[in-house]
Amino acid sequence: MTLVAFSPSRLGPQPDLHQFERLAVNLSSSFSRLEADDVDDVVARAVGEIGAAFGADECTLIAFGERGAARVVQSWAANPQMPSSDDDVASMPWLVQRLARNAVVAMTPSSDIPHAAAKDREHAARTGIASRLAVPVALGARVAYGLVVGSRQRHSQWAAPVVERLRLMGEILGSGLERLRHDEARASLADGERLSASADAVYLSEEARNQREADQIIGESGALRLALTRLSQVAPLDATVLLLGETGTGKELFARAIHDRSRRRERTLIRVNCAALPASLIESELFGHERGAFTGAISMRQGRFELADGGTIFLDEIGDLAPELQAKILRALQEGEFERVGSSKTRRVDVRVIAATNRDLEKDVAEGRFRADLYYRLGVFPIALPTLRERPEDIPQLVWFFIHRHQRELGRRITRVPAAVMQALQRHDWPGNIRELENVVERAMIRSVDGTLQLDDPLRTESRARLSRECGDTLDAVQRLHIEKVLKECGGRINGTGNAAVRLGIHPNTLRSRIKRLGVVLPRRPTTFPSSSTAGRA
Repeated sequence: MTLVAFSPSRLGPQPDLHQFERLAVNLSSSFSRLEADDVDDVVARAVGEIGAAFGADECTLIAFGERGAARVVQSWAANPQMPSSDDDVASMPWLVQRLARNAVVAMTPSSDIPHAAAKDREHAARTGIASRLAVPVALGARVAYGLVVGSRQRHSQWAAPVVERLRLMGEILGSGLERLRHDEARASLADGERLSASADAVYLSEEARNQREADQIIGESGALRLALTRLSQVAPLDATVLLLGETGTGKELFARAIHDRSRRRERTLIRVNCAALPASLIESELFGHERGAFTGAISMRQGRFELADGGTIFLDEIGDLAPELQAKILRALQEGEFERVGSSKTRRVDVRVIAATNRDLEKDVAEGRFRADLYYRLGVFPIALPTLRERPEDIPQLVWFFIHRHQRELGRRITRVPAAVMQALQRHDWPGNIRELENVVERAMIRSVDGTLQLDDPLRTESRARLSRECGDTLDAVQRLHIEKVLKECGGRINGTGNAAVRLGIHPNTLRSRIKRLGVVLPRRPTTFPSSSTAGRA
């Protein structure tokens, strides 16, 4: 493309109209067929062409948010100038405010610039830009963009033809970007019928990114190798897998690894945290809903089972699933059938299920909190994940893995872990398992500034072994300690929703009987005093 070079020695030139029109036509053509995948490259090239055509040293396209916040879309600069960043925009508050009010801003050494533009002048002096011209790009009643060119040369004025031609360039860019935004919104609405919502597209994108971490199962201990052996045996099959383990043992990582090694690996792994959503929402989340099915259902939404069709669904914290949904989950697992909320049409899907829990499901089944048929349907192939205290020999490898993962983002370069620090890490009980270890290593890295890892605080040495010695090894002793703990957390209250009997899953009279038999020490109830109003009536 032949570019028009507006002479920097004098503003207000009269360039060859044919060349200017060619530039405008070419840009209009490019932005009329703008695609989302190409937008960054196309806008960057256009900004550079405009800057060069206007004989400028910099050219920047700014976007304004709904509340007026400005950010850089793309910026170009001629050597030795640097492209503008969001920090540069923040350093020109007067110019940005004027643009947001739909005003053209022309700044030259001879301009009558108010005192409020002092920060803008300081930025210009710091960056070497002597003259600037900024034009707003209004779309309807709102200023959506601003196009700014700057020159290191000192000009006396910006001529009217230059202003109008820069405004035209801004309108071409702004209208093209706005058209793309509307096209994407329409496509997203159409995809809502197929993919449930744009939020699901973001979810799928995040799942694809997270899938790259599926092979980061670190360790060589015997306990971990046993779990990995079972993983490799079941992964190529379609059998349902139940992952059992304490919080932080890496159940989601195992689920991703199973999916990644299966024949369904080309499809997305869909994750649902059954404990994070209330019963009123999780049914819609799992099975979807029809438009108007309930208040707020303004459009049809596909559920996670439909999204996982042909792939894998990971039901995390399945033990916390509400009882009223356990039957529907069972049907979906056994028959591959379900109905969306608000619909009578039965839908079929082909989904592999991986479930995970940190609860004792056998105990929950025995006490009536979990359906036995669902438990046996989920437990086709259980895999028990070892706790970190069962694999202390893996801790050095995990520590270095976390150091390498976080040192760039934290600005640290750790080259040594003292033997005493590593031994302390290996002796710790890690009730939070690998997740807790990662947090401890990250905190230690923040504190360590000399290349040697130093713990932020001494690790708590209260071990499970000592806890066992305190409470005894008998079942009655363990029961007594647990009942005392729950009673303390409930303030000594036995009856009522959320109180001790409900939390322990037994009848209040049964609990009272056990308290008496086991010699449970009841917590002291806080002394209460009458309120001032009550005292007054007394």
